[in-house]
Amino acid sequence: MDLYIANKNYSTWSLRAWILLKKFNLDFTEHNLKLETPSFIVALENIAPIAKVPVLVDNTITVWDSLAICEYINETYLSNQGWPSDPSHRAKARALTAEMHSGFNSLRNQLPMNIRANRKVELTQQSLNDIARIEQIFSEQHAQFEQQGGWLFGEWSIADAMYAPIALRFKTYGILLNATATAYMDKVLSCPVLAQWIDDALAESDIVRMDEAGVEV
Repeated sequence: MDLYIANKNYSTWSLRAWILLKKFNLDFTEHNLKLETPSFIVALENIAPIAKVPVLVDNTITVWDSLAICEYINETYLSNQGWPSDPSHRAKARALTAEMHSGFNSLRNQLPMNIRANRKVELTQQSLNDIARIEQIFSEQHAQFEQQGGWLFGEWSIADAMYAPIALRFKTYGILLNATATAYMDKVLSCPVLAQWIDDALAESDIVRMDEAGVEV
């Protein structure tokens, strides 16, 4: 398999697909492309119908979009272990994943992922609402499943892949959460697989101006 991703410091959607493959120890070749460069478009134009990452190529099959990639990997390689085994938990995990995949637009725009930075941003009410909803998700799920593994549904799942970049965003911009939500966020940030991504991001030097939000603190 080949996975095409963008700058690890900035690309949240790349991280979501990458971490699923890594967490389940699947063998793949990583292709790192640089955002806002001509080579980014050139590299993708003959692979996928849209010039966006991530893109997964598995023999003759090409899949784009992080959630589509996660579903493909789950069905093809994981025997559906990417989702909780309990039907009710699985349904909620999918709902929370879809909520992240299609929502929280104000937070996305105001707080782009920037692992190397330590920033402060004046938040809009819409972003504060997004943060409050995510805090609620983290709190409720961690409280319910803390004794079963501590991830959103006990064992690590695609839902955790979808919310991992949020923990990195909150760290960059100093977003404070309640104790239970913070406990989940700390679990995410201490994940050894995520640490590999963070190390690679810290080693990068490219700057994507549109994702350099806020002021340094």
